[in-house]
Amino acid sequence: MNKYAVNKYAAELVGTFILVFVGIGTAVLESTKDNSASNVGVIGVAFAFGFALLAIIYTIGPISGAHVNPAVTIGLWISKKIEGRDVPWYIVFQIIGGILGAGVVLFIAKGHGYSASGTGFASNGYGEHSPFGNGYDWMSAFLAEVVLTGLLVLTVHGATDVKAPVGFAGLAIGLVLVGIHLVGIPVDNLSANPARSIATAVFARGWALQQLWLFIVAPIIGGILAALVYKVIRVPDAVISTETAEQALKSEQAERG
Repeated sequence: MNKYAVNKYAAELVGTFILVFVGIGTAVLESTKDNSASNVGVIGVAFAFGFALLAIIYTIGPISGAHVNPAVTIGLWISKKIEGRDVPWYIVFQIIGGILGAGVVLFIAKGHGYSASGTGFASNGYGEHSPFGNGYDWMSAFLAEVVLTGLLVLTVHGATDVKAPVGFAGLAIGLVLVGIHLVGIPVDNLSANPARSIATAVFARGWALQQLWLFIVAPIIGGILAALVYKVIRVPDAVISTETAEQALKSEQAERG
């Protein structure tokens, strides 16, 4: 193992811890004991996840790439932006970081009598466990997770491309995470990240664990599809280099008259 590999894996653990702690913490700690009322609502939770990811990208991005999401890691592996030997370790440390983040949130919440199993602990769910009593079935939730995760991973590919404007990746990815949460929270609390779903389900247990399969499988499918789509629509570097050279030549000729 490369001596710097542990640094990357540890960074993924810390990053996923922060993402889950801030996102789930916002959803859980501002609500009542029985989860019947919320102060910040969908918009607040969406921005909590998005702002947390934005900060994470600029903090640990130089170390590990700041995937903090197995679907992102697998999508980038499909695109050959991460070595295969790193993929399992990234995912393991992301899951550990997520569980630790959720665990700290739960420990704090128990200070006013909060119960993870009794409230669902902001876990992802469908059917009778769809948020706000909306009752979206598993097919709706599955499609939402595939599409919304796909949008996230597609944005990651585009924003981190060598031709993308330097320094703006965190902003683009953070904002798209806000957007997909605004769409997905009313459907199934939005996962788009298996590590986030596993983190809350292990504490909520019961129905959360029974429905967990969807929030592992669908986001990964979405990540893979996004990687394949980006491969199709991406313009090769050689073509762009040629076009850039031609434009520069034309500009130079125009200046010379």
